Amino acid sequence: MAIVEGAGPAPVKGPLERLLAPIADVHPGEAAGVLLLTLMMFLLLSGYYLLKTAREVFILSEGGAEVKSYASAGQALLLLILVPAYGAFASRVNRKQLVTRVTLFFASHVVIFALATKAGLRVGIPYFLWVGIFNVMVIAQFWAFANDLYTPEQGKRLFPLIGVGSSLGAWLGSVRAGVLMESMGPLRLLAGGGAVLVVCVVLARLADRYARTAASASATSPQHQDAALGHSQSGFGMLLSDRYLLLIAVLTLLLNVVNTTGEYLFGRYVVQSAAAIYGSGPDTAAARQQFIGESYSSLFSAVNLVGLVLQMFVVSRLFKYLGVGRSLFIHPIVAASGYVLMLGAPSFGAMRVVKTLDNALDYSLGNTTKQALWLPTSRQAKYKAKQAVDSFCVRAGDVVSAGIVYAGEVASFGIPVFAALNVALGAAWLVVVSSLNRRLKARAAEQAAPL
Repeated sequence: MAIVEGAGPAPVKGPLERLLAPIADVHPGEAAGVLLLTLMMFLLLSGYYLLKTAREVFILSEGGAEVKSYASAGQALLLLILVPAYGAFASRVNRKQLVTRVTLFFASHVVIFALATKAGLRVGIPYFLWVGIFNVMVIAQFWAFANDLYTPEQGKRLFPLIGVGSSLGAWLGSVRAGVLMESMGPLRLLAGGGAVLVVCVVLARLADRYARTAASASATSPQHQDAALGHSQSGFGMLLSDRYLLLIAVLTLLLNVVNTTGEYLFGRYVVQSAAAIYGSGPDTAAARQQFIGESYSSLFSAVNLVGLVLQMFVVSRLFKYLGVGRSLFIHPIVAASGYVLMLGAPSFGAMRVVKTLDNALDYSLGNTTKQALWLPTSRQAKYKAKQAVDSFCVRAGDVVSAGIVYAGEVASFGIPVFAALNVALGAAWLVVVSSLNRRLKARAAEQAAPL
């Protein structure tokens, strides 16, 4: 790997390493590189939330809420083309060129959408599709880049800190988006998001340069830093030929189906609660809307805050004492337990707590463990197979969830029936995690790096 610790007695940690100790076990010589990546993820997620907020403005003002339900299927179909194209391009360039060119490619689209909006064109649907693809592909690429820079042992220690940048960026980005939208409108959101992408390219190139310097100063040569990934199987082909990678894909699919279906259940519960409190007549429509808005605002604030606290103070300790593999069990156990609660008639407050924990775990521990699963894989898998999993499998999960919801609505399923389906999916999720944990241990043993 590119960033490697030197041999011999462990150097004494400096003030910066000690300052970061509550979040991650940063060794001497690692602070500058990991802080660059943390800042990069912070800006990337901040920029995404600027662009995401503009998405809601465009799609709801031009297409209506019902159009959003069809977007995941369109994104999944587009990704069937884009993922192999990404893999083919990645085969011909090194990691610095890949990150630079792909990110600037997406940044150029922001300029196009801004010009189209100023010209009065309707961009709601194409922009909605684009943001969904940009989100999964670019973020997957930057995490693949981080995986390529670190050894499995380093990633286990340092990924919780990079995850803090992601969580903090999502939180502050959403807050900043609200301020900009109120004062300047959606075009300012596009400008801010595009500028952030360019800055992320600069930071990635600095991190790559730092990796070269650190590797040159260590006992291990830089190895593949300037090398292209080379021609190999496509990302989808890797998933089908490697059981470990296939399990990661199934895990991602199941997690997304459970989470997206859970979002539907919570939304349905909020609407029912509003009707129960204020009635369903037209004269109380404003009160119901206010109740729904306040419920979601409270949920998002709680999820972001709890997720940030977990990321800062809990994730690294779980990785240290349980390892990545055992940490995988926590999220499905909490999620499945929550949906067991929904089989009865829980209070609205209890449901809000359940969904807060589910989403907060997904954004913190769940996200960091999913990224760490790629540490013991090949470079080709990190960029090509990871792109297939983090983009196509995520959107495919949305499509499956939409199918479940549609079939349930047609059959007039109540909340307990949907909850029972999620409990069953949660059990399957645990089975996949158990198998994945065994294979992760085997791979880690081969590399003498416990995960």
